[in-house]
Amino acid sequence: MSVTQSTFRLNVGTTIPAVGFGTYLISNDDAQAAVSTAIANGYQHIDTAAAYQNEATVGAGIREGLEATGLSRDALFVTAKLWPGNPAWGDAPKSGVQTIAECDASMERMGLDYVDLYLIHAPYGGEKRLEQWAALVELHKAGKARAIGVSNFNKAHLEEIKAADLPTPDANQIELHPWSQKPDLTAYMAENNIAPIAYSSLVPLSTWRIEEGQDSAKTAGMKGDVENFKGMAEKYGVSEAKFLLRWGVQNGYAVLPKSLNPDRMRQNINLSSFSINDTYMALIETMDRGNGVAWATGDPSI
Repeated sequence: MSVTQSTFRLNVGTTIPAVGFGTYLISNDDAQAAVSTAIANGYQHIDTAAAYQNEATVGAGIREGLEATGLSRDALFVTAKLWPGNPAWGDAPKSGVQTIAECDASMERMGLDYVDLYLIHAPYGGEKRLEQWAALVELHKAGKARAIGVSNFNKAHLEEIKAADLPTPDANQIELHPWSQKPDLTAYMAENNIAPIAYSSLVPLSTWRIEEGQDSAKTAGMKGDVENFKGMAEKYGVSEAKFLLRWGVQNGYAVLPKSLNPDRMRQNINLSSFSINDTYMALIETMDRGNGVAWATGDPSI
């Protein structure tokens, strides 16, 4: 299936397709078929991570999908992520040497000679954070990663890299949706040419954690927002999910929808058929509610 996609620039030689296929929480029983089907339905951007524990089956799906479509490896954009360790979990931060070994291990599990984007999954490296980032710089120089970046980093983490006079990340993958727009962080990233990649784009349609131990709770205002999304989506004859994904791409964010349903895959990737008007974009801008549900960017203690 041929789908015309917009792209966003990461560095001089690398662009990222605007819509990627996310593999978080896709089991090893499903990952190969899901990734292969996604590629068959036009996805040329696959996102995974060592922490997802599905790299081998994602890699098998990549091979199957490329063979079935006749596409070459360079037609596909693959993101992998370093798990940096987390002392709070008794998990020692990776050293620079270990970081390079982890990237090699991820590529081996996926059956790839390089990845298009390699990210530090979270700013849990503490004293090793800069050592880990310096290792990613070496991975880029060695051609093992065409672009390098971070995930869940806030402005202070990014400033730490700048203060160390190290190259700026090409991208920062963070939670972005109408209820977590992070305007200060995204403005800083724009000023420093750090591309935003959005995850959890569909949070307003699923869970919202507002109290400890509460997995799904929406206030009256949030429920009103959801009704607004429904009405706005109906104006364009699309689903609320497709509307929210379009909002992300229209803001300049690559998005990472996930589905095991081929019909939904096709809906999610075809976002160029409409553009959200200025009135709706301005209304959505008023819906920001802060840091969101993710566990790193909003925590100043990390």
